[in-house]
Amino acid sequence: MTHLATTQIFRTVRRKRLTDTIFKAIFFASTMVSTVSLIVIFVTLLLESFNFFSHVSIVEFLTSTKWTVLFSDKNYGVAPILNATLITSAIAIAIAAPTGLMIALFLSEYASRTVRSIVKPIVETLAGIPTVVYGYFALYFITPQLIQPLWSGVQIHNALAVGLMIGVLIIPIVASISDDAMRAVPDDLRLAAYAVGSRKYHVVLKVVFPAALSGVTASVILALTRAMGETMIAAIAGGFRSLLTFNIGEAMETMTAYIAQVATGDAPHGTIEYQSLFAVALFLLIVTASLNYVGIRVVRRWAIKY
Repeated sequence: MTHLATTQIFRTVRRKRLTDTIFKAIFFASTMVSTVSLIVIFVTLLLESFNFFSHVSIVEFLTSTKWTVLFSDKNYGVAPILNATLITSAIAIAIAAPTGLMIALFLSEYASRTVRSIVKPIVETLAGIPTVVYGYFALYFITPQLIQPLWSGVQIHNALAVGLMIGVLIIPIVASISDDAMRAVPDDLRLAAYAVGSRKYHVVLKVVFPAALSGVTASVILALTRAMGETMIAAIAGGFRSLLTFNIGEAMETMTAYIAQVATGDAPHGTIEYQSLFAVALFLLIVTASLNYVGIRVVRRWAIKY
């Protein structure tokens, strides 16, 4: 090998190493952006919440059943808005989980390539519609045209309409992630099931679905956290009634709706009312982070490695 050829090889190796180093630095910086952003958000909420809890007992915040921070008779129990958040999220996941799962099963196991190329973009488009559109659709169509004719006692602002619309919003999350999980199941498992005489629905329900269970579970938990964090639908169609009730036909105020209400100017900066939004936001962040942690544990526990 000539000296010139050897020099050229070393230059090529150095250039590739330099390129790898640059891209590694770029990818690391991108990762740190999300990590640092989360840390900054958490620290900001934590510091502002200290100001709130210096005036309000944490015990009262967690155990009291009245939330009237914006009224003269102030009560600081988070239970009413937490209850509203859980109820609307439960309705949403009850709609999105089975619907999204059936869509995923159809797309991954039954649909042809042509049908899949048409249906999947349509389903994913639901996630791209502005949530304010969903909110007004729930307020001016779902409640008066669909719910009130069937339930005469329902209010114009109600938790049922909020839950239904959030359910439609999060269907693409369940459908898309579950579809990817099912398509990741090796064809060898399907072929082995067919080889012993299994029918199509047996293969789908007893082979593919159990093998993709960790991904399906993760999609449902992710959709649930998305439902709990939805703001505009809850603010527009749910109303701002912070009372502890389990009647889904009544107006309810979720945690995100309360944050939006205070942040839009209902409370002056620096007051206990203004600081309460940070306490509620921190509490919501802890709840959703806990759900995400559960999802990670479930995926690691049930994941099947091929």
